[in-house]
Amino acid sequence: MDATDRKLLAILADDATIAFRDLGQKLGLSAPSVYERVKKLKAQGAIRRTTIEIDGEAIGCPLLAFVHVATDGWGKTPEMLAITDDPRIEELHSVAGDTCILLKVRCEGTLALEQLLKRIYDIPGVRNTRSYIALNTYLERGTRTELSGPAGVAGKS
Repeated sequence: MDATDRKLLAILADDATIAFRDLGQKLGLSAPSVYERVKKLKAQGAIRRTTIEIDGEAIGCPLLAFVHVATDGWGKTPEMLAITDDPRIEELHSVAGDTCILLKVRCEGTLALEQLLKRIYDIPGVRNTRSYIALNTYLERGTRTELSGPAGVAGKS
């Protein structure tokens, strides 16, 4: 991955709907060249998917919470991983520390969060949970291309 690929990823991370022609103008490349780079980045797995960001409040799900789940053993059981079928769960991470699983959830309100917590407690091996409700979000973004590069060294532009 070169500096142009990193710049391309940074632009797409900000707006994935930008036309190849416009990307080419920003990068000093032709639209077909940009298309080939995007195709290569997808094949390499650098671009996993193209998606949109939805405002939780706008769709009636203003409550954002992070749920730490402590389990017996490692926690990545088929039952635990199956909970991702619940649309309230935005992210599921296996983590190091005093819990095994970290969930990012978005709910309609506290009653919906309580119902989700009950479902989590019904999973075999779950010992306890700790929930943290976000009061406000000041920064939410994906992986930045400036952080990637050889051996964790910041990439050059």
